[in-house]
Formats: sequence, structure tokens, C-alpha cells
Amino acid sequence: MFEEVDQGALLPLPEHPYEFARWKNARVNIDYHVAFEGHYYSVPHPLAGQEVRIRATERMVEIFHRGQQVAIHPFSTLQGQFSTNPDHMPSHHRFVLNTDSDWLLREAAKIGPHTAAYVTAVLRSRPYPQQAFRTCLGILDLARKHLAVHMELACQRLLPARLLTYQDLKSELEHLPADRSIHPLPAHDNVRGDTYYH
Repeated sequence: MFEEVDQGALLPLPEHPYEFARWKNARVNIDYHVAFEGHYYSVPHPLAGQEVRIRATERMVEIFHRGQQVAIHPFSTLQGQFSTNPDHMPSHHRFVLNTDSDWLLREAAKIGPHTAAYVTAVLRSRPYPQQAFRTCLGILDLARKHLAVHMELACQRLLPARLLTYQDLKSELEHLPADRSIHPLPAHDNVRGDTYYH
């Protein structure tokens, strides 16, 4: 009966064995990475801020945007680390793979000394500097949207209070007066420096 009825209707076995996959929706961070189980995976930089869908197996992580695969990486269990495809980087971020603290500090110093001090404090505030890279990249992105003098004043105000997040700086910049003539506080013996609270 098997040969007469069933055998002719059977389909071939799948070419690849079944592989369990986990799915997750995520928003691409400003550093064009998405987080999955504590690890960060890059996607093409124009997708920053966009919603994507992650499919993860025990071997691979695939990332989809509007049904199209935009990135694929080997699955990693390294917490707080980055898997970055250099092709995903914009040209002004295409520095050493996984970023480099010296590059971030050089870019901050171009804005001004208070911004450089703020970025230094952000890098030192985390157990590993790499964990602060996306915050630092966010700070540099804010610098492209605001006057350098405003960045300097905001960083100078936030540093003594140890308010060292992207959101802290963004909020401070949004509440600064629109007057373009504003200047950072002058150095003075009665003004407490950033080392006062250490």
C-alpha cells in the first residue's frame, strides 16, 4: 500500500535541516548598530533611526528592513562588543574597526576643550571605553546640529554634575537660549572646575 499510495506523493527531504530562529524588532541606534542579547551588530548607516527585524540562529544574525535582508553577521555571545562591517560605515566614521578612543577625542577637541573633557569623562565613566562609543558618536552627531559655542557651554555645565549621557547633553542644548552670542563661562578662581567633585 505504501508503494502504491504514498511513495509517489512524498517530497524530498529539505536540503538543510531545520534551524530554530529567534525574532526581534529593534530600532537602529545612531551608531548604525542594533543590539541583540547584549551584542551590537552593524547595518548600513542610512538606516540609523529606522525599525528593523532581527532573525538570530545559533550561528548567524540576519537583519531585515521592510522584508529585505540588509545585514548578516556571525552570532556572538560577547557582551558589550561590536560586530561591524566597514561597508556599513559613513565615510566620516570609517576609522579603526570597532572605533578608537583617540579618534573620538580628536574629533571632540575640534569642537573645543570642554567638549573634549566631556567626551573623556564619558569614556572613563564605563567599565570599558567601547561601551561609551555610541554615546560619544551621538555627541559628535549633536555637534553637527549645534553651534560649537553652544556645545562648549552645555558640556561645561554638565561635567561638574557628572551628567554624562547623550540625552543629558541633548536636553541641555535644547534649553539653551537661541542667542548666538552666548559664550562659555570664563575661567575664574571662584568657579569650581571639573575636578572639584572627584
